[in-house]
Amino acid sequence: MAWLHELSDWLLGFAESGWAIGILVLSTFTESIFNPIPPDPLLIAIAVLQPHNAIWLALLATGASVAGAFVGHWLGGRLGRPIAERLLPEKYILRGEALFERYGVWAILIAAFTPVPYKVFAILAGVLGFDRKLFLIASLIGRGARFLLIGVLILAFGEEIQAWVEGNFAWITGVVGAAIIAAVIAFIGYRVWRAKRPAPGGATPGEEAKTP
Repeated sequence: MAWLHELSDWLLGFAESGWAIGILVLSTFTESIFNPIPPDPLLIAIAVLQPHNAIWLALLATGASVAGAFVGHWLGGRLGRPIAERLLPEKYILRGEALFERYGVWAILIAAFTPVPYKVFAILAGVLGFDRKLFLIASLIGRGARFLLIGVLILAFGEEIQAWVEGNFAWITGVVGAAIIAAVIAFIGYRVWRAKRPAPGGATPGEEAKTP
């Protein structure tokens, strides 16, 4: 896989060029379809050089990535399983299908935010006929949180944090992603508990509402 490192280094070389933003958009767009190189290092490199634009760059990366994922979803829905097998390794397809069967929209959120290959889920979402609106919402939330995390860190700490973020980004997204999921599950559990808790007088909230 030496060629991947060489290609990644080549892309990073555009960070200081006039083509930087265009290459960032192209990289994030294609990474959601077939490009194997994560766009995060390039986003970090450009944001470090332009810290005042860090949030804007993160939003731009989010839009480009979700647009690419939407194309991947369309390709999956239009061409079906053959396009997935052509663009993605079989082990990724099987793993993605298993996650979709168990978690649905959560699979999109997890893939969009964490280092799990997002393109796999974008294409499989189309292959499996996953609802486009739900896919778009989950993608915007997941990708937005991922890239805005980079933007906020760069804006707050600047160049000093660049090496640390690049070296620990998988760990950072994993921990933050787990925390978000835990918070959502806790909130849902609390709402369910509140709905089932007997109201004063022994009636459940639903029964109380039906009382004349």
